[in-house]
Amino acid sequence: MSDTTNKIKQKYEQLGENPETYLEGLLHSKPINYWDYIGVDTLLSLQKPKTDFKDETIFIMYHQLTELLLKMMRHELEQIVEENDASETFLIGKLGRLNRYTAMLISSFDIMKDGMNYDDYNVFRTALTPASGFQSAQFRYLELYCTRIENLINEAGKTRLSKTPSIEELFENIYWKDAGLNRETGNKTITLQDFEEKYLDSFITLAKKLQGNTVEDKLLQMKNVSAELKGKLKEFDHLYNIVWPMVHLKTAAHYLDKEGEAKAATGGSKWKKYLHPKFQQRKFFPSLWTKEEQLNWGKE
Repeated sequence: MSDTTNKIKQKYEQLGENPETYLEGLLHSKPINYWDYIGVDTLLSLQKPKTDFKDETIFIMYHQLTELLLKMMRHELEQIVEENDASETFLIGKLGRLNRYTAMLISSFDIMKDGMNYDDYNVFRTALTPASGFQSAQFRYLELYCTRIENLINEAGKTRLSKTPSIEELFENIYWKDAGLNRETGNKTITLQDFEEKYLDSFITLAKKLQGNTVEDKLLQMKNVSAELKGKLKEFDHLYNIVWPMVHLKTAAHYLDKEGEAKAATGGSKWKKYLHPKFQQRKFFPSLWTKEEQLNWGKE
């Protein structure tokens, strides 16, 4: 019996299983292939355009690629928060991956800006109302893994908070609600209503689970943080919370504000204000930035 066979036998015996059953199963298993392992046929069948404009398929695939990139980022962040005693080497490696994925998100916006017919997009996008990229829940999950929810409240939101706000109250004043909530009337867009109905409970549950254990919390608990790790954290904060939304804003302006046309976003948000980092004021690691840098957030 080979060493590999012995190891397989020991593995299943330690699990209380009969190794012969598993070995016999291998005799009948088909060899794995690329298309089944990756799920290529399923993946390529997920594009369901609502119009006959050819570039709508590009639009759908672009956003599906974005969601996959965001899932890669969540995968890394989940490992960071689940690691009880993360070393600097571990954290630096994970931050390096997060920065690469974010750089891909930033560069991928060229597909949106220069990879679709301008006139066709401005027609087929009306068929997408009230759906909006605002409704990407993975953005919100990422934020919750990265930082304390208090850092997701902009200055205007902080003035509305009680002295000891609950997580539910914090969510009532979180920055992204400004995209679909009229604070004076209390009226919400359908886009925001549908989004909250589907995801808000899961956001609150995750925020409670992550209390004291976000990436920011891990940073604050460290006695000595190397210049290399600080640099990786600041790079991620800057790329994700300034560069990425600014590229998004400029791409939106390309289609919605060309020559002062001032078209409305499909989700009904005041996109010029909502997308800009100086209004969002989202910072994952505020302790790493000077007061001046925080005051000038997104203004460069």
